Amino acid sequence: MVMERKVSRPDGNEPWQWPESRWRGIVNRVRAGRSLRPPSWPGGARCAFAVSFDADHDTIPLRDGDESPMRISQGHYGSRRGIPRIRALLQAAGIPATFFYPAVSAMLYPDEVRALVGDGHEIGIHSWIHERNTLLPPEDELRLSLRAREVLAEIGGVEPVGMRTASWDFSVHTMSIIQQMGLLYDSSLMADDDPYELLADGRPTGIVELPPEWIRDDAIYFNFERFSALRPYTPPSGVAEVFRAEFDGAYAEGGLFLLTLHPHVSGHRSRIGIISDLIAHARVRGNVWFATHADIARWCMANATSGDGAVP
Repeated sequence: MVMERKVSRPDGNEPWQWPESRWRGIVNRVRAGRSLRPPSWPGGARCAFAVSFDADHDTIPLRDGDESPMRISQGHYGSRRGIPRIRALLQAAGIPATFFYPAVSAMLYPDEVRALVGDGHEIGIHSWIHERNTLLPPEDELRLSLRAREVLAEIGGVEPVGMRTASWDFSVHTMSIIQQMGLLYDSSLMADDDPYELLADGRPTGIVELPPEWIRDDAIYFNFERFSALRPYTPPSGVAEVFRAEFDGAYAEGGLFLLTLHPHVSGHRSRIGIISDLIAHARVRGNVWFATHADIARWCMANATSGDGAVP
């Protein structure tokens, strides 16, 4: 059974009744502007490879008010077993990654955050308690975003410069909040394969979007919900095949390959090999720049030459 998504319409008008000014305004509220894919990557690399981990840990059940020790233990696994395996893998490969933390995850595991910073990885903002932004009043979304940045800076010792909204739930107010916070980049929107500049109401913002995509996210293939029909159906080998094809496409085009993973999902014994095999595959192809999201955003903004930021 497919459930329709109901959207509140204060004026009572249905979308087919909207004047052109309204639907154009909605579409142009946050839009992809000029491409920021640079003519070349550092060192003449053919492709940029950005691996990221959303360290949700215990926050998913907490966000839902679920006090089940079983559900919380699944998130705890991400810190207890997933992160150590991921740290060891990244250290062995000698590559940096970006870890997006809900502030509550960082407060539960502060030594983990500090260890990742010590390893040379980036810490990014990923909400307060994995809340859904589209369900929040704008003042609460702003307050929680500022509070999350403050907590991550205090624990990690470095102020975050980028955000990934929890569940990529980018509200109609999120763009304004990112601008108020003066962030370098966002990684929540999906208008391109490669980096682009965000437009707000048709105007360039100077903010880099590093676009993720559901097909480059481990959770959609492996999530399991006991009391629903949600069951994983793709074996690790199948997920590896999809990720490898996405990388090969980025390599062929000279663009960005951005991967979103979760310690409590990909940190398991049968899945951790997907990451190491993909890194090895990229190394065999050669001429790949492994970098944090922040480093890629800085390079793109400094070196991109295409487009004028006009609304397409």
